[in-house]
Amino acid sequence: MLGLTLGACGEEAPAESPEGGTASTGDVATSDDTDGESESTGEGQAEPPPTWYQDIAPLVVGKCAGCHATGGIAPVELGDYESARPLATLVADSVEAGNMPPFAAAETDECQMQHGLKDDLRLSDEDKALLRAWAEAGAPEGDPNDPAPVPEPPSVELTTVDTQLQIQSGVTIDGANDQFFCFSVDPELTEDTYLQAMQVVPGNEKIVHHVLIYVDPDGSSAEAAGEDGYYPCSGGGAQGDLIGAWAPGALPIQTPPDVGFEVPAGSRLVMNIHYHPNGVAEVDDSTRIEIDWMDERPANVAQLQLIGNGQGLLSGPNDDGGPEFLIPAGVSDHTESMLVTLPSEIPELRLWSIGSHMHYVGVDMIIGVARENSSGPDEECLLHTPTYSFEWQRSYEYDRELDDLPRLAGGDKLFMRCTYDNTMNNPGVVEALGQLGLDEPIDVQLGEETLDEMCLGIYGLIIPNIF
Repeated sequence: MLGLTLGACGEEAPAESPEGGTASTGDVATSDDTDGESESTGEGQAEPPPTWYQDIAPLVVGKCAGCHATGGIAPVELGDYESARPLATLVADSVEAGNMPPFAAAETDECQMQHGLKDDLRLSDEDKALLRAWAEAGAPEGDPNDPAPVPEPPSVELTTVDTQLQIQSGVTIDGANDQFFCFSVDPELTEDTYLQAMQVVPGNEKIVHHVLIYVDPDGSSAEAAGEDGYYPCSGGGAQGDLIGAWAPGALPIQTPPDVGFEVPAGSRLVMNIHYHPNGVAEVDDSTRIEIDWMDERPANVAQLQLIGNGQGLLSGPNDDGGPEFLIPAGVSDHTESMLVTLPSEIPELRLWSIGSHMHYVGVDMIIGVARENSSGPDEECLLHTPTYSFEWQRSYEYDRELDDLPRLAGGDKLFMRCTYDNTMNNPGVVEALGQLGLDEPIDVQLGEETLDEMCLGIYGLIIPNIF
């Protein structure tokens, strides 16, 4: 069963991204050859090197400038020649290492995904070679009067915001332990409404580990929250349906056309925020949700489901006896696998998005399905993130019309395999241990805190709106 996904372990974690500062920052060679011409090699005229305006701008702007822009979430700009030229070697190094663009989904020997992905940032081998050739040629400018067409970079922010809901009171996070608070906010809905896009904006990214958004249909969270607007809670969830999530690197949630998350009249929204201390007292007083509502009732309702974290845990390497979720210290290719059978009463549903979630020790996750009752291939790989990084997480939306999306139904079996590198060769482990004041790996178990681990699939489902 699921022979496609039960193969070899994943690749080791890549080096840090340019934002992490560990990629090469070699200086770009200077060149007077900025018009695309190249010197003769003595054996005939060499091919002219690629130039910014004719070859490189469509790649860098189209794939990178959504984040690498003025005021963007990345620390450097790449939207024009003057900004990109000094970083040409760094860009080539980063894309060759697989650190940039931060798009971990990939086709591999183990996983041939059968559905395209929206806003696909991946670069081909030819693209990478072009960036390297440009850097080695001294990053020539080319002719600004005859530029190649440049695509619009994918937006990392909502373009339409109807409602902003911010936490009512600030919290101070200090000490050594992670903390979980649930904030109750009121969208003031007088009739059933549907949400088509949402963005979570963390108030203090130094301590906000992740955020989950739940619908509280009867508004009872207001009483639990009291005057301050929040109450201590667990990281495992809150009352109501999950309609949104944020983790580092996440983009806004955007449902397909004629699909929305239902928020009944009188509901409140609960922001379940996981805080991770960083050694000094930090305050979060401004985490907020930005929402784009639908004008009409859609034909379909969206849901998010979190599946994994030990459900259907299988025996694996390094287990002592039966199945055990334990990642031993010093092991670089440890895996935890789960096989979860969907309840029989679930009708056939469409899957519009999928994501993987682990913490710092995780380096690779694969998600597949063995179908018993839904239409589609008997076995299908839904997602592989072989260069997973906690710092760059996102959900992946399938680029298909509704009728062509992959299907799931009761009786189908979901397979999840997470690979962990619990050695000092994993930059995530080094960072996590440093937060504890440790200098060598420790055994890691399943848990909610940052320095525990998870193996969780995030499934975006579509249900016909027949009620």
